Amino acid sequence: MWFRNLQLYRLPENWDMTIDQLSEQLGRLAFQPCGSQDMASQGWAPVIHDSLVHSVGGQWLIALGVEQRLLPASVVKQVCEDKAEEIEAQQGFKPGCKQMKEVKEAVMMELLPRAFTRRRKVFAWIDPKDGWLAIDTASRSAAEPVLEALHKAMDELPLKLLNTELSPGAAMTGWLAGNQAPGAFTIDQDCELRAVTDEASAVRYVRHSLEGDEIREHIAAGKQVSKLALTFDDKLSFILTDKFELKRVQPLETLNAKEEGDAKTREEQFDADFALMAGELRRLIPALMLALGGEVRTV
Repeated sequence: MWFRNLQLYRLPENWDMTIDQLSEQLGRLAFQPCGSQDMASQGWAPVIHDSLVHSVGGQWLIALGVEQRLLPASVVKQVCEDKAEEIEAQQGFKPGCKQMKEVKEAVMMELLPRAFTRRRKVFAWIDPKDGWLAIDTASRSAAEPVLEALHKAMDELPLKLLNTELSPGAAMTGWLAGNQAPGAFTIDQDCELRAVTDEASAVRYVRHSLEGDEIREHIAAGKQVSKLALTFDDKLSFILTDKFELKRVQPLETLNAKEEGDAKTREEQFDADFALMAGELRRLIPALMLALGGEVRTV
């Protein structure tokens, strides 16, 4: 259980939600499989066993269950075309737009119950002690369904985006220009620079040394770092974006060695991995906030 991406949000200070309260409220929007005429369905699903809120060491894990019917547009189009040919043969002329719309609706109703479904879970980690909520998605837009489901299920959830004294883009540009990251962070070999006045103008380096003059020339020409690969404390590697997203989060060998414990079952291994992940992220996030000048808390 390792999050590969983190969309981070701030819980309010003195948030006093209990596990039982959260479980009860998530249960209002429990996951139900797609009905015969549903293209998709989503709701809160058990993380493991029957619990909607899985707790290990005071850290919580929840999961949004998502089911989608796989009905390719090409299949719908082909069946609609076959139906249109039959209608034309019967009435002597091609069906119009209105009639074809009705044909498509009928085809969808016919095919949906027979379509395969695909299920997945989107996990969210809640740190009730330090007030973090992190969603394992690669973008803010992909995290929106999770946030919407939380707001629908819960009485109140006043989440906020993180706000730091230094913008991530400006801070990363300074680190790269000086070829040194602060604190326990080190710069790796992936980055992206974009022109401030033209986002379409971008330069990407992948597995490339970032110590050369070429990088500094791009910065001097006005480009700003939008993505930068970093390592924290020789234990976690990740890519930080100028939108304060963490991507490609990966434990390194020094952490993988710690993962080899005494877990005898899948559930025990799941809990061990989650505990290790939460523990390391609780170290990483405050350190990253400090590197960005500290958090700006708004009322």
